[in-house]
Amino acid sequence: MPRFFCPAVLATGTTLELPAGAARHVQVLRLQPGDSITLFNGGWSEAATGGEFGATVTRMGRSDVAVLVGQHHTVEREVARQIHLAVGMPANDRMDWLVEKATELGAASIQPLMTERSVLRLSGERAEKKVAHWQSVAVAACEQCGGNQVPRIHPVRNLPAWLAARGVDDASTGWLLSLHASALPLKQRINHAGLGAITLLSGPEGGLSALEQDAALHLGFAAISLGPRVLRAETAALAALAALVVAG
Repeated sequence: MPRFFCPAVLATGTTLELPAGAARHVQVLRLQPGDSITLFNGGWSEAATGGEFGATVTRMGRSDVAVLVGQHHTVEREVARQIHLAVGMPANDRMDWLVEKATELGAASIQPLMTERSVLRLSGERAEKKVAHWQSVAVAACEQCGGNQVPRIHPVRNLPAWLAARGVDDASTGWLLSLHASALPLKQRINHAGLGAITLLSGPEGGLSALEQDAALHLGFAAISLGPRVLRAETAALAALAALVVAG
């Protein structure tokens, strides 16, 4: 059954118009009045209720679609622990791919970072448009994979500013993907970790500089290693995320 993210208040028995993106998708699928769909509003939506709702298409307009919201189902398909990705943005379309796959794997949020060695540099309106695009990628991936919690794509930040803010308002355990001498194998870290939230910090192409790694370690990040192979920036972050998901 087609699934759509609908960041609105959902209540059984109410009729509402789908947001523009979902309405276009319904029309592309050529659904008709009487057809059934699934709606969810979890994640960063202020109206989030969790779970998902059955719904029935009641009207197809030229650019709008109305639905009758049906029964609420409490089903959730999220991982046991919250895993947040903070990544030096890879260039070209690799960030799109990273966001899509991280969403499928169950990341709770993604923080795009600019670092000393970042190839991709974003600011102002261009950064806002990129974040909006990545958020739409996350929504589409969540609709496809069956997740009910869309990960929040945070505004682009410089690594030093993000680290400074994290020291004030973030209680998650910080892990740094690194070749640092103090790095322990990821499996070993996982074996000693509980189910608390974890933030994975990973660099861009070329990795984080020595000064950036030292700054993260100084703030309590624990260095972790994925082994002797040299992985692409987007592959490393996803490999660590996948390992944590499998470990539960």
